[in-house]
Amino acid sequence: MKNTIYFIIILLFISFEINSQTPKKPSSSKIYQSIQKLNFLGSVLYLAAHPDDENTRLISYFSNQVHARTAYLSLTRGDGGQNLIGPEIREQLGVIRTNELLQARLIDGGIQFFTRANDFGYSKNPEETLQIWNEEEVLKDMVKVIREFQPDIIINRFNVESAGKTHGHHTSSAILSTKAFDLAADKDYLIQNTSLWQTKRLFFNTSWWFYGSRENFEKNADKSKMIELNTGVYYPIGGLSNTEIASLSRSMHKSQGFGNTGTRGTQNEYIEFLKGSKPESNELFDGIDTTWNRIDGGKQIGDILEDVEDNFDFKNPSASLPNLMKAYQLIQKLDNKHWRIIKSQEIKKIISACSGLYIEAVSDEQIVTGGETVEVNIEAINRSNAKIFLKKIIFSAINHPISIEKRLENNNSLKFKQKIIIPKNESQSNPYWLNENGTLGMYVVQNESFIGKPLTPRKNKAIFNLVIEGTPINLEREIVYKYNDPVGGEVYQPFEIIPEITLRIASKVIIFDDEIPKEIPIKINAYRSNIKGNLKLDVPKNWKVSPKFIPVEFLSKNDTKSIVFTVTPSKDQSEGFVKPIFESGGRSYNKSLVEINYDHIPKQTLLIPAEVKVVRLNITKKGKQVAYIKGAGDEIPISLQQIGYQVTEIDPREISELEIKKYDAVIVGIRAYNINEDLINKQAILLDYVKGGGNLIVQYNTAHRLKVTENLAPYSLKLSRDRVTEENAKVTILAPNHELMNYPNKINNKDFEGWVQERGLYFPNEWADEFTPLFSMHDKGEDPKNGSLLIAKYGKGHYIYTGLSFFRELPAGVPGAYKLFANMISVGKNDLENELKN
Repeated sequence: MKNTIYFIIILLFISFEINSQTPKKPSSSKIYQSIQKLNFLGSVLYLAAHPDDENTRLISYFSNQVHARTAYLSLTRGDGGQNLIGPEIREQLGVIRTNELLQARLIDGGIQFFTRANDFGYSKNPEETLQIWNEEEVLKDMVKVIREFQPDIIINRFNVESAGKTHGHHTSSAILSTKAFDLAADKDYLIQNTSLWQTKRLFFNTSWWFYGSRENFEKNADKSKMIELNTGVYYPIGGLSNTEIASLSRSMHKSQGFGNTGTRGTQNEYIEFLKGSKPESNELFDGIDTTWNRIDGGKQIGDILEDVEDNFDFKNPSASLPNLMKAYQLIQKLDNKHWRIIKSQEIKKIISACSGLYIEAVSDEQIVTGGETVEVNIEAINRSNAKIFLKKIIFSAINHPISIEKRLENNNSLKFKQKIIIPKNESQSNPYWLNENGTLGMYVVQNESFIGKPLTPRKNKAIFNLVIEGTPINLEREIVYKYNDPVGGEVYQPFEIIPEITLRIASKVIIFDDEIPKEIPIKINAYRSNIKGNLKLDVPKNWKVSPKFIPVEFLSKNDTKSIVFTVTPSKDQSEGFVKPIFESGGRSYNKSLVEINYDHIPKQTLLIPAEVKVVRLNITKKGKQVAYIKGAGDEIPISLQQIGYQVTEIDPREISELEIKKYDAVIVGIRAYNINEDLINKQAILLDYVKGGGNLIVQYNTAHRLKVTENLAPYSLKLSRDRVTEENAKVTILAPNHELMNYPNKINNKDFEGWVQERGLYFPNEWADEFTPLFSMHDKGEDPKNGSLLIAKYGKGHYIYTGLSFFRELPAGVPGAYKLFANMISVGKNDLENELKN
């Protein structure tokens, strides 16, 4: 009950929506806060490398206390991390984290930007980062964002002097921001459709963390260059402290497990001056005019809006409308295009909120195709005594306006339906940065106007042409989809444009462990009626497919068919991609529709190439029944099923001696010991399973937040932050004669070719003599790391701990990773007359 009440309070104060398509319905306190922001003409840009790097306390402080336009520029979308809530990794994880940042900004009041930099995984130094990223292009993106956002202040999360002490992406963000600070004002640094901008000040958001401890910070930090801010301020109007809002914002990073408990009381942040004009006081905007006086023609607007703020009636916000409409008209006459656009958008939202005006355009379908007719449900209601006249509605999808010519009477809803035709050439819904194949370090974006934006701009809108208190004004609303959920009630989702045909192969990787042909089903969906054509399958060289093509016809929209092809692999080990293609009327369709649907972000629709990686793999395995204890989310169970294992996923709470005794191996998923407290009481059972002859394989965990500390392994084992990020790093086999290296598959250095993103992470760096390390590897310039895979005999069984990144390699279809994993499962089952020793 307490949680429910707390959540209601949060809703009343910050007026955020779990789904960004949901219409905003701000309270009087939220309207008043928006008016305060309307009267502040200053901007802050916070800058770092990843989703979760941002300091939500500062973003909320500048947005809600100072009332500045506050934005976070994340150079990447977090594509290279792990996913604690589901199986999505890489590009799909980047989509999730992009939207988690947007939900966080809805809570703390910030704005979100990105560059085209791809989070390729952990990097140990900025030299490597800037070599893999296209440094000049990332810098160009940063300058573009600065010139368009025009911040008075930039605050870095990281320090240019942190090389080797933190993620290489972190240090790179600071290095590049220092350059971008100058280049944004450099007339010789040309970027199309941007104007020069000189940011006044560059700061570094330092803290005790950069000094190793709070004690070192207090003793050794030179605070003469620092400004101290108390971000723990309390907002009586909403009943929450700034740090409570920041914690709610931080908690939106759910794919990273960053749920955060709200705090209250003083919270000091330190901002270290780096470049520009140093403020003379403890106020970051000291000496910067943040009033309407900073722009020509602004004084009169400021006088009017100051009166609106001073005399705002919380019980009757519509009383402010006459002055708001005067200010709106004056804003339209400003010569300063930057502030004219920003303040027009802000005041329109305030005018709509003060009048109690609710307008929306809802499609009766969530996904449609180009050329299709769609029925849109229009609702408009004026919930005030304001004089509001709806003249017409202009749909972006059609060429002529729909005339309405009706006065919106107080609390009388106007509803009607309108059919519109989606243009045949309408661009399809997809994250713009995924439309083209990129590189390891960069996404490719053809439309330069999109660069910096968090999402693809929505084209399908309804423009309501209104007259409010005698003044013409246009208010835009995106066309959305809405339905009623029996549990969740009213649910809004994005309105999406997709191809007429989509194709899907259920598996991401198909392993052929012999020459026997396999049937590959292709699911084909039609989103328009009366389509016919031929479906074919492209296969790698020396592979065969039967039949060559299959005629397919769809009579009705939303028909689905499953078409089966027989694929015969090559005789020798090889790999490649199988790609279905549907040809109809001179057009080819080869996209797969992927939906990402979590409660905390809007539903996401992705169009990605329809393909499956196929691998002809010479592999032998022992054992058949495998238990898998899920951790932070991975697809290894599916991968093991590909090579013939029967995998049972076990809830840790259901682990019992009798239950696991029947399995040939028990595998613990990534970070399971970090996120599942139930394993504390089950660890003894797992170790007894090993002692009795079982095979326990534990994949990587982090030392931080480790639930099981005493008996993680049967012998002493200490986890560290050791990792090898170079996926091509040389691997030395330390125990070539060990059983695991020879049976049932011979493992050699070729099996480490083609690995993706990294070798492994969070290796142990100390272990008991009972463990045998099997591999040594290291990144350039570092000492060898020998803890990537450790094995120990315990009783009659074997305990294996590995930090190798199998959770990336198996879904990517890396042959050597499959062979090595099969050997780990098979260890102790190879019927050796004498156990091989190193």
